Amino acid sequence: MLALERRGFSGPGAKERAVREELGLSPVRYYQLLNALLDDTRALAHDPVTVNRLRRIRESRRSER
Repeated sequence: MLALERRGFSGPGAKERAVREELGLSPVRYYQLLNALLDDTRALAHDPVTVNRLRRIRESRRSER
């Protein structure tokens, strides 16, 4: 999941298509699992740059609500 998040996607729907094809998940389920993964210390140890970037995005979206 973190490797997928590191990739750049061109065009609308490309990321969702990759989630379905590569991981066999619906986009909704993918984002549920990703959100839980961001709180896992093992994910932070594995890829701190990506996890911290995604945490910042998550926090900014929460504060916009």
